[in-house]
Amino acid sequence: MKQSIHISGMTCNSCLAIVSKSIYTIQGVKDLKIDLKSGNIQLNVSRELKLDQIKKVLPLKYTPSIIFKSKNHRSIIAHSKIKRLFPLFLIFIYLFAGTLFLQLDNFNFPKLMFDFMGLFFIVFSFFKFLDYNGFGPAFAQYDPIAKRSLIYGKMYPFIETSLGIMFLFRWQIKTALIITLIILSITTIGVINTFLDKKKINCACLGTAIKLPMTEATLIENIIMLVMSVSMIFYQFS
Repeated sequence: MKQSIHISGMTCNSCLAIVSKSIYTIQGVKDLKIDLKSGNIQLNVSRELKLDQIKKVLPLKYTPSIIFKSKNHRSIIAHSKIKRLFPLFLIFIYLFAGTLFLQLDNFNFPKLMFDFMGLFFIVFSFFKFLDYNGFGPAFAQYDPIAKRSLIYGKMYPFIETSLGIMFLFRWQIKTALIITLIILSITTIGVINTFLDKKKINCACLGTAIKLPMTEATLIENIIMLVMSVSMIFYQFS
C-alpha cells in the first residue's frame, strides 16, 4: 500500500541519506521516494506506519508528520501548524503577562517595552541553553552569519542573555537596541530566504529541545522585535 509522510529538518543530501536509511529499518517498508525540497516522502509499505514508529527511528533533528488525503485529494499534515506552534504562543502570553506585572506600580510605556524585550531575550536564551550543542547547527540552517561561523552560533545564546540583562537593568540601552536591531535583521533575512527557497526546517528560536516549525509566526516574531527596536531607538535618540 501507498503512504505519504512529511519530514521537517532535511536540508541536504546527507539528511536525505540519513532519513532514508532510518525509515528503511522499519519493518514493512518496501520502497520510498523522498522529495528533499518539500520534505514529502512517498512510501510503499506492507501496512500503514504509525507516527510513533517513524519518530523512534529518526534522529531528533527530524520531525515526522503523517499526511492524509482528503476527498478532494488535497494533502493536509496531521500535526497542524497551530498545534505545533502552541509552545511559542504560550511563551508570548507569559511574556506579556510578566511584562504587565512589572508595570503594576508605575505604568510607563517605554519601560514596558524594555521589560518585554528583556524578558524575551532571557526566556528565549534559556530554551537555547537546554540543548546548547544542538542549537548552533540548527541555527546555521537559516541564519547567514551562523552558516559561516560556528563560533557565532555558540555565542548567540550568551548574546541574548546579555541583551536581556541590559534591557531589564536599563544598562547601555542604546547599545542594546542597536545590537538587537543588527542581529534580528540578519536573522530575519535568513528566515525570509528560507521561505523563498521553500525549505521545510525547524526554527531554532526555542532551541532544539522544543521542535518548532519554521512558519510565518517565526517571521512575525522577528518583525515585532525589530519594530520595537526601531521605535525605541528613535525614542532614545530623539
